[in-house]
This record gives sequence, structure tokens and C-alpha cells, in this order.
Amino acid sequence: MSITPDTRVDLDRFWSTIEASAEIGQGRPGGLSRLTLGDADRDMRDLFRSWCEAAGLTVEVDAAGNIFGRRAGTDNSLPPILIGSHLDTQINGGRFDGIAGVLAGLEVIRSLNDAGHVTRRPIVVVDWTNEEGARFSPPMVASGCFVGKYDIDWVHDLIGDDGARFGDELERIGYNGTAPCKAGEIDAYFELHIEQGPILDAEKRQVGIVTGGYPVRGMRASFKGQTAHTGPTPMDLRKNALAAGARWLTAVDDIGWDFAVHDGKATAARLTAWPNKPGILSDTAEAVCDVRHPDPITTRAMAEKMRRALFESAARCGCEAVIEDEWEWGGDIFDHEMIDGIRDEAVRMGFNWRDIQSQAGHDAYFLATHCPTAMIFTPCENGITHNNEENCTPESFLAGLNILLHAVVKRADR
Repeated sequence: MSITPDTRVDLDRFWSTIEASAEIGQGRPGGLSRLTLGDADRDMRDLFRSWCEAAGLTVEVDAAGNIFGRRAGTDNSLPPILIGSHLDTQINGGRFDGIAGVLAGLEVIRSLNDAGHVTRRPIVVVDWTNEEGARFSPPMVASGCFVGKYDIDWVHDLIGDDGARFGDELERIGYNGTAPCKAGEIDAYFELHIEQGPILDAEKRQVGIVTGGYPVRGMRASFKGQTAHTGPTPMDLRKNALAAGARWLTAVDDIGWDFAVHDGKATAARLTAWPNKPGILSDTAEAVCDVRHPDPITTRAMAEKMRRALFESAARCGCEAVIEDEWEWGGDIFDHEMIDGIRDEAVRMGFNWRDIQSQAGHDAYFLATHCPTAMIFTPCENGITHNNEENCTPESFLAGLNILLHAVVKRADR
């Protein structure tokens, strides 16, 4: 027995795993609130691990909590194929973002088992820890650590909004793995993901072939001021860190509108302050912003405006500003040969497809710095995402799952 050109995944079986996931860590009606390394994340990890073991995979967990389910090939000396995404969600998350990609990898394995097909190369299904960054910042931290972007000790020392330490929470939920968080040789990485945008749904496309990502630049900045009474303190003597952070966020939002005509976007994502109480000025604040645009040169120009606005906002409020962290991703990062192979499968199977760019961050961005990488997008209703009303149907995944299966098998049998 083997995979034939007519082999298809079991869509009902895949959907049953989506429904089982939707029961763990429920948030607002219809959605999920499964934050990284919380109890619900542990329960979902346990379920995913049991599914992997039932499918005959050898499961390994690394020091960042990444879970790897490995299916042996006929030549295990060859570098493996990885298929992955994430099982954590935003605080008001949906049932499909990231989750569909991990469970798609599992369905590929199950379909191979059904067909009795053993690929030449091993295949590994991966759940990456903390893709969302909803509890521990930055996002995509474990896949970044895997490819050498972040040091594991630094990752373990991250502190969440609730005061919890990343490494302690890994230990608490039983996922502080013994394997080093370090990528070996990898032949290729595939990631299926809902589009998280309205294009495929609006055009009634069944699948998107991801050709690249919008170049993104972001930063996390801190502001240092001075506490003082809100009543008698004159305006010219105030050093209000909260106001400085707020000015920066509104300035960055304005940058987005300045470039919106050509699909530029700027996000004022987060602002925290201390003591953040009535009657007293805040002496510390921290804010996070990012900019993105389909043109990399324009993205750089937007990022420079964001940087200047940071120090101007701080000075206007008599405060000091420090850039604590910066990041960039996106661009022409995906492997052209893999993209062509995915497109060929879409054409061969007669699906309604289009080329598309990713506008959000994904673990695939970090993997692309280490090995050939490609993504497949599936439609989601009205592009709604990071929201409890995020919605897909089983048919939303019909094309993406089957293209993934055949693209992976063709690559793994090389």
C-alpha cells in the first residue's frame, strides 16, 4: 500500500480533533483562552501527546516545551520533514489559529498510516510553545530559541503578566523537556495556517499559496518619569511616563493611517504603567508597537518614524525612553522550490487557489532562517481572527489539508 495521486485525508477525523481542542480552555462564547503554560495549555498538550503516541509517533519535549512527534522513515539518517504550528491562543482567541496547523500535521501522519506508506525521510509534527506571546513576551519565542535567535536561559527567565516565570511554569505543568532546544539539520518545514485575513474568503478561494510575508518591524520601549501628586504639580514639572507611552502609541497609530492607502499598517499594541492609579503620576511605563507594509523600503521608513516618535513623545512629557527590544521578520523568506511544489499540487487537484502574502507573524518565519520553509493558507470567515468569532468549516480545510499531504510526501520521498 502507498499514497497515490488520488489519496485524500479523512476530513471528518481532522474536524473531530478540532472539536476536541475547542473543549479545552474555553473563553468567550465559541472561542478559546488557552494561554501558554497555563492549566488548559497543559491539558491540550497532554491530549495532543496522546494522539501522537496512538499514531505511533515517538514524542520528545525540549527545554522550551516544544513537542515533537516523530514518525520514522525508511532512512532515518536523512534530515526530517517538520510540520508544525501552535496550540496556545490569544486571551480572546479562536478555535483555529495555529491549532489547525498542528492538527493538520497529525492528520498527515494518520493518513500515511491508513495508506501503510512509510516515507523515505522521517516526518516530525511540532507544537511550538508561546507563539502568541499573550502571556509571555515576545511571541514565537520557542521557535526563535530553537533556531538560535534566543538563549534558553533568557527564555526561562521571561516573566508573564501574572508574575509567573516561564521556566517555572514549564516545570509546573510537566513540560520542561530534557532535549536541548536547538535545531539540527532539517530538510524542510511546512506550516498550514488560517489566512487571518479576508482575501481568500472574499474571493471564494479554497487555498492560498504563501509567497512571502509583509516586512514587519516592531519594538518594546520603556519610559522613566517621576511619581508626583496630580493636583499641585505644575505641568512643566511633570514627568508622566504613562502620558509619554500614550503619546507614542497614538503617534504610531497615525503613521499607519499615513501609509494606509498602500496597505501599510501600524499597531499600538500594548501599554502598561506603574503605579497607574488616580491621584499620582506614573513613573514607569512600557509600550509595544509595530509597523508593516508590503514594500520593505517603506517598512523601514515607517520604522524610522516610529523610532523618532518614541523619543519625541518621551521628551514632550519630560521622560526618558529606552528601546528594550526590537524585532523584524517577513519579506521574501520562503523557499521557492517548495512554493512551486505546493502550487503544482493545487493545480493538479483542481482547487481554486491564489498566491498570497502573509501579513501576520508565524513560527515559520523563524524556521525559514534555518531550513527551506513554506506555508499554506486556508480561508476563514470574513478574515476574523484573534477573536472568539473566528470561524471555519470542515470544507475550509479540504484543499489545504490535501495539498499539505501530497506536498509533504513528495518532499519526504525524495
